[in-house]
This record gives sequence, C-alpha cells and structure tokens, in this order.
Amino acid sequence: MPIIVQFIHYLFIFALKIIETRLFMAVSFYSEGIDMPSINKTDIRNWIKQVADLHGKRLGAISYIFCNDDKILEVNLQYLKHDYYTDIITFDYTEGDKISGDLFISLDTVRTNAEQFGQPYNRELHRVIIHGILHLCGINDKGPGEREIMEAEEDRALSLLQM
Repeated sequence: MPIIVQFIHYLFIFALKIIETRLFMAVSFYSEGIDMPSINKTDIRNWIKQVADLHGKRLGAISYIFCNDDKILEVNLQYLKHDYYTDIITFDYTEGDKISGDLFISLDTVRTNAEQFGQPYNRELHRVIIHGILHLCGINDKGPGEREIMEAEEDRALSLLQM
C-alpha cells in the first residue's frame, strides 16, 4: 500500500477513535441551586476514565449534579426513602462493563465533611466525585469490611490525580 494511503487510513482510524470517545464517554456536569464547583472538567473526565480502566470498565453516560443539602435530602427522601443528608447519591445504570449513572453531590455536605475530617475542601470534593465512580465499578461500602476497601480504592484513585 502506498505510504499516503496508509497515512490516510491511520488518520481515519484515529478520527474514528476520537469520535467514539466523545460519543460514548460522556461525563457531564450540572449544578442545581448552587454554584458549579471550580474543577477542571477535562482533567476530571480523564481521571474518571483512568480509574474505570483500572477496574476493567468502560465509560457510558455519567452525569454529576452538584447541589445543596436541601436538594440532596429531597432526592434521598423521594427515591430512597432515607430521611438524612449525605454527600453523594449514585443512581447506577451500568450495563455489563459500561458504567453509567447520575451522581448527586451535596457541596454543603462535602464542605462539612472536609471541615470535620480536617481535609482540604478540594480533596474531599474529588474523593466524593470518585466515590460514585467506584460504586458504578461495583465497589460497595455498607457490608463488613467494605468501607475499608472503598477507602483504599478512593486513596488509590486520589493518588492518580495531581491536585
């Protein structure tokens, strides 16, 4: 095959990979009733993909909805029948190895937790962001010994991110 044809072929394959990545690796960020946190969305998307890859998962449609305590309590009551505040609620739509979901994060609770645990706000926010992804990857934190596994995976993921 002439070199120019090979070049065009590889360029076409590369373009298809970019299009596939953009179409099937949709991580979206929204805010409701609160300002959008100051995060680098491109870096977060790449980090999420890296963590998913480590767990043998592909990215599907993932939506982060940053909200306040009032909204997270409303969602917790309406959909889970839980009458308490939480930092994150993950609605899991994963099919096979393609993770997808809606992740509600209360920035009020993230701030409270950061203060309570003596952590910088940004680190706590990123911990919660990846916590939801780890749930989508199949890691739980409610049963015996599971919280320790989740915390270790959060620490491992945070070590990959330059903050």
